[in-house]
Amino acid sequence: MGKESKSGGCLGWLLAIVILALVVGAIVYAVKQKIDHANDNKPSPVPGPPGAIDKKYADALKIAMQFFDIQKSGKLVNNKISWRGDSGLKDGNEANLDLSKGMYDAGDHMKFGFPMAFTATVLSWAILEYGDQMAAVNQLEPAQQSLKWITDFLINAHPKDNVLYIQVGDPDLDHKCWERPENMKEKRPLTQVNITVPGTEVAAETAAAMASASLVFKTSNSAYSSTLLKHAKQLFNFADKYPASYSENIPEVATYYNSTGYGDELLWAASWLYHATGDRSYLDYATGENGKLFASWGSPTWFSWDNKNAGTQVLLSRLSLFGAKGVSGNSGLGNYRSSAEGVMCGLLPKSPSATSSRTDGGLVWISEWNALQHPVASAFLAALYSDYMLTSQTAKITCGDHSFKPSDLRKFAKSQADYVLGKNPLKMSFLVGYGDKYPQYVHHRGASIPADATTGCTDGFKWLDSTEPNPNVAVGGLVGGPFLNETYIDSRNNSMQAEPTTYNSALIVGLLSSLVTTSSAVKSFT
Repeated sequence: MGKESKSGGCLGWLLAIVILALVVGAIVYAVKQKIDHANDNKPSPVPGPPGAIDKKYADALKIAMQFFDIQKSGKLVNNKISWRGDSGLKDGNEANLDLSKGMYDAGDHMKFGFPMAFTATVLSWAILEYGDQMAAVNQLEPAQQSLKWITDFLINAHPKDNVLYIQVGDPDLDHKCWERPENMKEKRPLTQVNITVPGTEVAAETAAAMASASLVFKTSNSAYSSTLLKHAKQLFNFADKYPASYSENIPEVATYYNSTGYGDELLWAASWLYHATGDRSYLDYATGENGKLFASWGSPTWFSWDNKNAGTQVLLSRLSLFGAKGVSGNSGLGNYRSSAEGVMCGLLPKSPSATSSRTDGGLVWISEWNALQHPVASAFLAALYSDYMLTSQTAKITCGDHSFKPSDLRKFAKSQADYVLGKNPLKMSFLVGYGDKYPQYVHHRGASIPADATTGCTDGFKWLDSTEPNPNVAVGGLVGGPFLNETYIDSRNNSMQAEPTTYNSALIVGLLSSLVTTSSAVKSFT
């Protein structure tokens, strides 16, 4: 009898302890949930001036910046690339213009105005947003110099209000040769858009390049800045007044840089002109009827040389996030911001609307040709939006029934950068010159031919077909990148994967600049 009573008492106490533990656990869980929820709604601290430098990204940025020097045409000043020399010195002569500057597009010797202008716009944007972070690792001045090398060309390519030279060289003839740019002897014909043969997207993109660059040079070179802004306004008027696709009016350009529409460039240019001038008419242009027609509100798109909508959505989100004067109540701006958040939701891996277009290693993958353009561009936009959120004390974005912090966007941006720099199944860097393993057979004429070799148009093809690695390293070139199954064929003849482009360089420079260190975003470019 006594033993049974003692056992029953023990069981009672045990049951009480279990119940008490469950109650305490439930209270702790509820409090934790409440704290977590409160923290979700609590903005992260605003970063101060540039902080500690991340050596990995700083080293990669210094390397990436060098590809602009490799791509320069014209009379080279303070040439830092031992195997490059003066080239294209007579470009523009047939029109009595000096079009010797600018940059070669990729591994060839063409100057395509459309992607070159996009390169300038993105590089300007990177400098405007992350100039302090570039300066922290001594890369701001090189970035400004590379930008000016392009904008000097663009100014000369716009000799009259409604005339813009958009191409130097014949791509068919150019691609029949394999030679160093210093040895070119072939004709370099010019292609233009004008009132008779208009080309809205290339004129508008050039306007965006000049408007954004005018902000970069506003303090350091005010006269040059004013010149750029004058050209930007003229080109925007030309683009808007004579709406027509350049790749329809000049079909031969469609083989290389075919445009899928010009509405996005008009909005992009208007947005940059608003930032450069403060003129409300440009903002009204982007947020009114033209926005409804061309902005793809609510339909996320990929940022690239062909489609600027996602970039415009992020750029205009600055205005609502930072409470710019005179823009409250603009429903169009609200549409841009919600669309930008839609783009972000598509990128975040744990978002309900996350894109499934990724490799197993986590790289966003959209296209076989130049596969790295889209993930790097997307990561750049994510880094920007993350910094806008931090600086504006915006705690989170909502994707379906999930919410995400600025740190989630930065984590995504880092994941794409890290993949490019070697954290991938191949354990190789796609940024030439970075790391222990990177492409050796880059599709690039100047890199593939010894600097002391004398070749003509066709006898240089032996260097294309050579089984030896490139004698010159195209330092900083971001090659096209992997296939969806994460394979990469390191072959000079594999232009789909092995060719670097100048606009890829602008995008990776922007991304790396955002990751070099942390700082608050500037609330206004002026």
